[in-house]
Amino acid sequence: MDTKQKKKKKKGADTERRPINIKLVGRMMRGTWGYFIVAAVGLIVAVLSAYLIPIVTSFTIDYVLLPYAEEGYSAGSMSLPQRFMDWIESIGGSAFLLKHLWIMGLALIFVRAINALSSFLRSSRIAYAGEGIAKNLRDDLYGHLANVPFDYHKHVSTGDLVQRCTSDVDTVRRFIQNQLLEIIRTVLMVVFAAVIMLRIDPMLTLWSVIIMPFLTLSSFVYFRKVTSSFEQADEAEGTLSAAIQENLTGVRTVRAFGQQRRELDSFTEKNADFKKKTFRVTALMAYYWSASDAFGYTQIMISLCIGALFAIKGRISVGELLVFTTYTGMLTWPVRQLGRILADLGKASVSLGRIDEILSAPLETEPGLALTPEIKGAVEFRGVSFRYEDSTEPVLDGISFTAEPGQTIAILGSTGSGKSSLVQLLQRLYTVTGGEILIDGTNINDIERHHLRRSIGIVLQEPFLYSRTIMDNIRIVDPEAPAERVYEAAGIAAIHDVVQGFEKGYDTVVGERGVTLSGGQKQRVAIARMLMQEAPIIILDDSMSAVDTETDAAIRDALNGRRDSCTTFIISHRITTLCRADKILVLEHGRLVQQGTHDELIRTEGLYKRIADIQNMLEDELEEEGGDE
Repeated sequence: MDTKQKKKKKKGADTERRPINIKLVGRMMRGTWGYFIVAAVGLIVAVLSAYLIPIVTSFTIDYVLLPYAEEGYSAGSMSLPQRFMDWIESIGGSAFLLKHLWIMGLALIFVRAINALSSFLRSSRIAYAGEGIAKNLRDDLYGHLANVPFDYHKHVSTGDLVQRCTSDVDTVRRFIQNQLLEIIRTVLMVVFAAVIMLRIDPMLTLWSVIIMPFLTLSSFVYFRKVTSSFEQADEAEGTLSAAIQENLTGVRTVRAFGQQRRELDSFTEKNADFKKKTFRVTALMAYYWSASDAFGYTQIMISLCIGALFAIKGRISVGELLVFTTYTGMLTWPVRQLGRILADLGKASVSLGRIDEILSAPLETEPGLALTPEIKGAVEFRGVSFRYEDSTEPVLDGISFTAEPGQTIAILGSTGSGKSSLVQLLQRLYTVTGGEILIDGTNINDIERHHLRRSIGIVLQEPFLYSRTIMDNIRIVDPEAPAERVYEAAGIAAIHDVVQGFEKGYDTVVGERGVTLSGGQKQRVAIARMLMQEAPIIILDDSMSAVDTETDAAIRDALNGRRDSCTTFIISHRITTLCRADKILVLEHGRLVQQGTHDELIRTEGLYKRIADIQNMLEDELEEEGGDE
């Protein structure tokens, strides 16, 4: 296991122990409180009406039907409110109700209708609340990830972030929609049932809940067992998702090296591990539900048998027996659900902790004055040094140079010499650890970061293109830009004629990450996109490495025609690309070892001259081989 994996594993372990952030809960529930209030009211009415249904039925049996069928029948000890009984007597008592039995049927229908309506309100409002919370979380996560420091994204897995923003958010949503109100419902049902049942017969109440402690205990045991299994299954799912994402993203590489079978075997292994851990969860669920079913039906049987015995002895009425058996079932199943509620609560708390870990990451801040000066393109590095937070070795050490507005600055160096880090410091993606960088005399730390980055256009060696049309990709910095501006930028980037040759021209969809274009075509589209920005400073970070020499020269010629409007930084390994620059910087092991024009450096012994000699020698050999043929 490498260091990065160890850090990630430790990070995950910390996430599991992370306490629930109350502020986060309040934040994610913004705009949904009204739904929760209506859902809670609906829940209370639904529980009350559910308990009224057996009472209406019992009343009909004890006070309307059985006194008529059996002379001298006693209605039992269940007492209804005296005002209600007085009102019944005032309209004619049980004889009147017997003649108008439809009243009891209508009462039952009315109670059931109230129950149905309140249940609908509860379910629909809590569903709206859950979706609202999920939206809030997704918005917060996306907005936060867009504003954390650039270094944050270099130390986390993209697949892990995607899973937290999707799977973990969905876990929280499902708990809110399916289980949150169930906790309140279970408590209300136990309280209401206990009050009514104790008023009828305390001893029968005790018999009707005698197995409930065992059912509750089994719920907590299930919770302890299944939570860890759920977490292991989620981790296995995350590993599986990461493997799918990695292979779909790198499908060209997999096929180019003929690794389909190897990657399939690796995926099959991860899939088997996910299946094994999911089966473990399924087995625990099966054991719990079967055991809880046994407990539940046993409790109902005990209540029914003891209740029947009490009814035979005349201790309770038939209607009261019906109330007890119904209430026992209504109590048993919510308590049985307690295990699932607790397990889902555990999963939701872990997911919320993983989400909170992202939202707790510090945002990128302004270290200086956040000025928005006019930027013309004068750049000065004064003794700039830089190293990563987790490293003691400097990436750049004591870099000093100047670039005047309109100049072209070329940067040459071996892999790992700090070329890309230098231009990333210019965009303030990283903060210098020594020295300072000035633009037009202002320290870049004092320039508002969005203003700074809008003023610096950059094209990377591996540019990112959206799965949209070429037209949309080029004018993404200015969606309302006229087509003529797009054509002009594409012409400078030497891609206009190529695009015109496509069947759909600029309406061609490039596919995810620009997969339908060649490497050189992607780089040229990215250059055109950067030119649309019209930034006073532009950076080409080895962004013409995939184009041929002739196209490279054409692009440089076109850029030279615009040199008065912007300062250009070019990183390249080609001497032909660098030779026309106003100043060439040669980096080696993070230090600036040479700087000057091509003519100055070619006459001086050093890295630049050695690379130039090697490339010239190779070109001469290729020309000789071509002549021999």
